[in-house]
Amino acid sequence: MDTAAATATSGRTTPVPVTGTGYVPTSGRFRTRTAALFGPRQLPYWTAAACFVLFATVSVLRFRSMATSSWDLGIFEQAVRAYAHLRAPVADLKGPGTNILGDHFSPVLALLAPLYRIFPTALTLLFAQAFLFALSAVPVTRTAVRLLGQGRGLAVGVAYGLSWGLQKAVDFDFHEIAFAVPPLAFALEAVLRGRWTAAVCWAAPLVLVKEDLGVTAATVGALVLIRARRAVPLAVGLVVFGLAATAVTLGVIIPGFNGTGSYDYWNKLSGTGGPAPRIPLDTAVRTLLWLLLPTTGLFALRSPLLLAALPTLGWRFISHEPHYWGTDWHYNAVLMPVVFLALVDALPRALVSARPWVRSCAHHLPAAVLAAALALTTTLPLARLTEAGTYRKPPSATAAERLLKRIPDGATVEADIRPISRLTDRTRVFWIGDTQGIAPDYVAVELHDGRKPEQALEDARKRHPEAVYGIVGAAGDIAVFQRTGHL
Repeated sequence: MDTAAATATSGRTTPVPVTGTGYVPTSGRFRTRTAALFGPRQLPYWTAAACFVLFATVSVLRFRSMATSSWDLGIFEQAVRAYAHLRAPVADLKGPGTNILGDHFSPVLALLAPLYRIFPTALTLLFAQAFLFALSAVPVTRTAVRLLGQGRGLAVGVAYGLSWGLQKAVDFDFHEIAFAVPPLAFALEAVLRGRWTAAVCWAAPLVLVKEDLGVTAATVGALVLIRARRAVPLAVGLVVFGLAATAVTLGVIIPGFNGTGSYDYWNKLSGTGGPAPRIPLDTAVRTLLWLLLPTTGLFALRSPLLLAALPTLGWRFISHEPHYWGTDWHYNAVLMPVVFLALVDALPRALVSARPWVRSCAHHLPAAVLAAALALTTTLPLARLTEAGTYRKPPSATAAERLLKRIPDGATVEADIRPISRLTDRTRVFWIGDTQGIAPDYVAVELHDGRKPEQALEDARKRHPEAVYGIVGAAGDIAVFQRTGHL
């Protein structure tokens, strides 16, 4: 029978494909293409792409409305801008001439320099952060799909992308910790796959992200040894390397770049003057429950991978800085891939547990974790994307931008939070009150609580009694003053 053969059915003829001729019906070709695009292998990448769109949109809309919440974005832009022009990473916002490597050891920021040279704006950092957080969804989702199946795996992957730790980090402008999340996720994925060399190679660069992450890298090496149940030379080397890198960074490198010859954050661990605050027990319990209950239903406790969270939790909980203790800002982002991959590691064993209630919980937990993530999202940054007002640029932001553009490129500016994001790409910016004797060309400040420009001007004159300043203008709750002479 050839390819033109047909069978008669109720007076109609239907072509019959012949095996081996290469003919595939149109519907079959569509299904094949659909499977190729949306099959289990592609699900992690679609999940990551969706996360990137959501994270980037939130970041851009916040930036557009001048809703910056911290000086961190400005500090990191100054460092990246310096790298982009082949200079030392000086961040004047931390103090005139301050080398940021003497604050936190994060040379990984230099990776953004080529991109920033092409697109010299704070948005470059925000897009990079959105990409890095979204990229981490690939190993989490891929591992979940491999170990739990397509449906449960996708549920866990989406729940990870919507996790409160990532959302709060995205909402906190930019932070170097974004560079730690993907390699840690890939390293733990490699541990679960028994790929010891890959695990070590992914974990080792963590020492270039932040000084404390060398201990986390060492913990990954320990996990390889636990998982392999034998001495793996590379893993032993990673343990030694991670601990040594942290010691050298804290004892030699950072003090070498720091003008005081020390590590400024020791006082947050030891306290300075008077009784230092300790983390209250209820705060510690609440933070731990937030980390483990809505994300894993406490099942992460059944996996040794949770050990990778201990270094970060350790320095935070022994610190005397209350900001480190809770669930705000970016501090929990690096813990999200740990707890979710610990969940993925624990569930396959729980699904075949001898206890029926454990099997039942494990069977329903991926859906429950996704439901919890969706429910919590209604109170988290991504929920703003459902509000029409989020997409409208406030007139006050437009007016403030217009005013700040009157400051010429290359000028020295003393500023507080909101003006910073519009100035660090083209001027030299100092933090308000920390110019160390430099009388800046301009002062740009927020007018809080109904303050008048004249009051802010008088404050500027008190900070710089040797200079004469005049009002350039005020708009969008921001005032700009220009130095017009010296006394």
